Amino acid sequence: MDKSRREFIKKSGLGAAGVTLGAYHLSAAASAKNILGANDHVNFAVVGLNGRGKALVSAIIDAKNASVGYVCDVDSRVLEESAAMVEKYTGKTPKAVKDYRKLLENDDLDAVAIATPEHWHAPMTVMAAQAGKHVYIEKPCSHNPREGELLVETMKKYKPLIQMGDQQRSAPHTIEAINDIHNGIIGEAYYGKAFYANNRGSIGYGKVVPVPEWLDWELWQGPAPREQYRDNIVHYNWHWFWNWGTGEINNNAIHELDICRWALKVDYPDKVSSNGGRYHFNDDWEFYDTQIANFEFSDNKIISWEGKSCNPMQFYGMSRGVSIHGTKGTVVMDRNIYKLYDMDNNLVKERKAEGQSATINISGSGPLDVLHFNNLIDGIREGAKLNSPIDEGVISNLYCHLGNISQEVGRTLYIDNTTGRIRNDGQAMQMWSREYEPGWELKV
Repeated sequence: MDKSRREFIKKSGLGAAGVTLGAYHLSAAASAKNILGANDHVNFAVVGLNGRGKALVSAIIDAKNASVGYVCDVDSRVLEESAAMVEKYTGKTPKAVKDYRKLLENDDLDAVAIATPEHWHAPMTVMAAQAGKHVYIEKPCSHNPREGELLVETMKKYKPLIQMGDQQRSAPHTIEAINDIHNGIIGEAYYGKAFYANNRGSIGYGKVVPVPEWLDWELWQGPAPREQYRDNIVHYNWHWFWNWGTGEINNNAIHELDICRWALKVDYPDKVSSNGGRYHFNDDWEFYDTQIANFEFSDNKIISWEGKSCNPMQFYGMSRGVSIHGTKGTVVMDRNIYKLYDMDNNLVKERKAEGQSATINISGSGPLDVLHFNNLIDGIREGAKLNSPIDEGVISNLYCHLGNISQEVGRTLYIDNTTGRIRNDGQAMQMWSREYEPGWELKV
């Protein structure tokens, strides 16, 4: 990526903007097929173009056998800006579409890449599959556990390829580390520690103000129950409100928890507990800036996540990453490096990624995005196995939801390790799904 494109992404605003889906359910849904556009390219639409969305646009431009034929957003400013970006670097002007429903009607559209606020992720994925499109869905793939179950149902019913955007699954140095762990390089691996540290500021107290002329607030809200527009929500701070977001654990921990469970070869936990709170500032932030979540498994394994949204002190010189501990050593890794230590804490192996990927900025751009898209494209064109198919992604996503639920009810959750559902806790299970705006209920 050249300097001007990097600067373009840096100027992408404060987060993923909303999309333009109305209360809509396709009545004549076709099964997803490997329909390819001209020249055997996979023709993508990128939906939600602030922050992370621009990183996805850039990744598709750099990917093989792919094109950005459409861009979609409810923010008219970024819609025009992103269309110009694609034209500048490809020589072709994508169609700029405000309404997601209209987008899905295009027969030459093969796949959608979704980087909207999280309350839109599952509904948009379901609708795309019903329209016969493949999907790249940013993490978290769901706003609540029930939506994860519905995504798996969608995959089975309509048979699209759905790749979740935990891009480190496609990192060669991480794949090498996981293979080494599975081959016994640290003996029996039993503990995975995931961590995240940032220096986020206060979001203050929002004031009800007129909706900006460039934003369709009604469509931005979509399936979420309606609220008045306030001046501290769009485009990034929605992460910290239950109505639209899922907190830091879903925003960031999902990446590292996913790597931990991959390394330890575990699926659903038996017990989940979480402690923490909003300690650093007094403001409208509804989730937690400090959270320690633990996931215990029946085969004597455990995973923990320590998240500090407002204190940047690092572990192992990293702002985010994982350490996998075993009977013969420890592996430490993040998106850019893999280190192996023996039981005397000597560094005995190190692998660096060929290019550097961002770790804590809001776009998260880097070469891993391209690798992850290439994997999806190979799946569409050639039947390659996906590195993060949705039925894998929803399990890692569920860890984060369970952490938030445990935090809210204030106790340990006991989990059915065959289904992931919470056992014998009606209050906790009330948080399994969500309330939707009437007429916008999610249906597969």
